[in-house]
Amino acid sequence: MGDAKTANRTDVNKDVLVEVKGVSKYFRVSEGILKAVNNVNINIMKGETLGLVGESGCGKSTFGKVLMGIYPPTKGKIIYHGKKVMEVSKKNLFAYAKVAQIIFQDPYSSLDPRMTVGSIIEEGMVIHGMYDRKKRQERVYDLLELVGLNREHANRFPHEFSGGQRQRIGVARALAIEPEFIICDEPISALDVSIQSQIINLLHDLQKKLDLTYLFIAHDLNIVKYISDRIAVMYLGNIVELATSNDLYARTLHPYSQALLSAVPVPDPSKEAQKNRQILVGDVPSPINTPPGCPFAGRCPRATDICRQTKPELEMKQGHLVACHHVEK
Repeated sequence: MGDAKTANRTDVNKDVLVEVKGVSKYFRVSEGILKAVNNVNINIMKGETLGLVGESGCGKSTFGKVLMGIYPPTKGKIIYHGKKVMEVSKKNLFAYAKVAQIIFQDPYSSLDPRMTVGSIIEEGMVIHGMYDRKKRQERVYDLLELVGLNREHANRFPHEFSGGQRQRIGVARALAIEPEFIICDEPISALDVSIQSQIINLLHDLQKKLDLTYLFIAHDLNIVKYISDRIAVMYLGNIVELATSNDLYARTLHPYSQALLSAVPVPDPSKEAQKNRQILVGDVPSPINTPPGCPFAGRCPRATDICRQTKPELEMKQGHLVACHHVEK
């Protein structure tokens, strides 16, 4: 993948673009209340890539959709450039959709098969009243070339393209209305490994050209390390650790983060054989009617009575934001 992110960027603009304050998303189901996202507090800085990792089903994609406005939060506030996004009016949310966009996980189901590629990319511009028809068509052509396709593709339909090409179309659609903030919801997980690096490098290049800010959701920790400036680790809807990419990999503090990183394969077979893998025992608790205390207590080798009784707060310890009773400040 080259060396585009091998040394994490240290020149990230420190202006806060998105503030997430106490955001939760609950769903009422027959068994009770499913807590998909639980009291998340996080800031996303302008110009950075914030990676979000965790096991499948931990709430990453739900959080991304809440942040996009697809799901309204059950509790909490989302503040963009100092303005509340969800609470004022539909007009305010519509304006937010102009500056924030999402790239979906599955390029096969996220593109309307009945629309041409040009119409798919142009749709957002039409909805937001951007440009006249001729200018929109020119912008569609420019966007196709920007993502590595060509203008002749505008008159074709999604089924005529490979998965990697479809995801490039999805990227062009997200860029069409000139957003500042893009939520990348596992944008490469449905693609062949040979294509994944192309999309990652495309996203990185676009970020530099267009001064974009990303929330990059994924479960592949090698990919996340490569593209992210900071990484947040989510477990059962809770952020349990947050640090810069280099710092998280060099000095992981939370036992769940340690277990995740120990499972990352190493290319060198001799080093892979020497790795100290941390195998988690027990099952992931149900997000329905969760017990008190730390959500990871049932699988944690360090758990004590306080872990099972009192939920730890996400606070600064040893240079990381970490939610664990057994990490010294």
